[in-house]
Amino acid sequence: MTDLLRLLTLQDYNTRIVLTGTALLGIASGVVGTLMLLRRRALIGDVASHAALPGVGVAYLVMERFQPGSGKWYPGLILGAACSAVAGLVVSQMLRRIRRIKEDAALALTLSLFFGLGVALFTMIQGLPSGQAAGLSEFVFGKPAAIVASDVQLLAVACFVVLLICGVCHKEFALLCFDQEYALAGGWPVGALDLLLTALVVGVTVLAMQSVGLLLVVALLVLPPTSARFWTDRLGPMQFVAAACGGVTAALGVLLSAAFPHLATGAVIVLMGTLGFVVSLLFGTRRGVVWRLRDQWRLQRRIGLDDLLRGIYELLESNLVVNDDLTAWPVDVAALERTRHWSQGRFPKLLQRARYEGLLRSDAHGQWRLTAAGRREALLAVRRHRLWELYLIHFADIAPTSVDRSADAIEHWLQPDLLEQLETLLLERHPQLAVPVNPHEALSEGVR
Repeated sequence: MTDLLRLLTLQDYNTRIVLTGTALLGIASGVVGTLMLLRRRALIGDVASHAALPGVGVAYLVMERFQPGSGKWYPGLILGAACSAVAGLVVSQMLRRIRRIKEDAALALTLSLFFGLGVALFTMIQGLPSGQAAGLSEFVFGKPAAIVASDVQLLAVACFVVLLICGVCHKEFALLCFDQEYALAGGWPVGALDLLLTALVVGVTVLAMQSVGLLLVVALLVLPPTSARFWTDRLGPMQFVAAACGGVTAALGVLLSAAFPHLATGAVIVLMGTLGFVVSLLFGTRRGVVWRLRDQWRLQRRIGLDDLLRGIYELLESNLVVNDDLTAWPVDVAALERTRHWSQGRFPKLLQRARYEGLLRSDAHGQWRLTAAGRREALLAVRRHRLWELYLIHFADIAPTSVDRSADAIEHWLQPDLLEQLETLLLERHPQLAVPVNPHEALSEGVR
């Protein structure tokens, strides 16, 4: 209990160092990953991470050759990884220019080539006298515990530069992500912006290789912005949410790994990011599954009530009582049920729902009648349906015998302004009617 309290209060110096470094990387990854995701270049991070592997091996060999024992100098390894990652992206671009090689194939070829070269170099390093102590596998799978204060200072400066570039070029990156054609037509340097965005992705990738590892860094670039996409549609708020998700994900991963030492920190960070994605997928206010199911349920309920009220109106209309007070006439429920194709269990539920919402009322004799609110909603439902029927008959050349089903599919989506346009366009001969005449009867009488 004491160890857990010490961990949660961040009393351990090494935990604070690791937490600060990984949180900074999570924030930078969220901001840059958002741009990468909207630019539809999510695989670039994966290619850059795998292509950076041979650079780590080459940098280690070069530093060991000129100064034995300095092969694990962190800035040198980062520089080598960055150069190798850039080389990998250049190779993928060259392969894409070959007409028979598509983009996904070019990326896959580059990834496989450079990762295979990196594994070969690491195997060769293991055979050297100092290779057993090299510990380069930390950069493949990640080992945040190896981060020291000087590394955090380097990460802080690098992340500040990344965030500064994203802030200064916010407008340009937004234009690049959402409307490249307009940017080209306006003379914007699309190629340079693409190059700058790629450089940011490479930078974040090589910076994160010690915390989550080169194999898992793409998850840190993709998961936070993908999660943020379920909460907002605007670029600025999306980057802010993605940065928060990245920072919290990294922090939780470090804390859990510190609490359970046998858990790999990089893997736990990715799992926390996946958990955040699942939560966003379910409960995100913009595209969350739970809210979409709720909206669909509400829509189906509204459609059912509209169909019920329209059926009641048409039943009363067939009895020639629509010019009277509709609220005074009882509804023949049995006749209404026969005219519709409701399931046996749905019809009673619709009646009860309409009564619950104050659209219908029933007396002591079990007779159902429209309320004032129900009468108003019934008129609106019939108006929407018949206006759309008239439009389909007059302008879409749909046969009157089949127009009813076509109108059922779209009438519930009509907005008030569109209804007014349809009424102006189609009902000039009947301006005095609150509800359009039945188009089926109108056509039979020669009304057009």
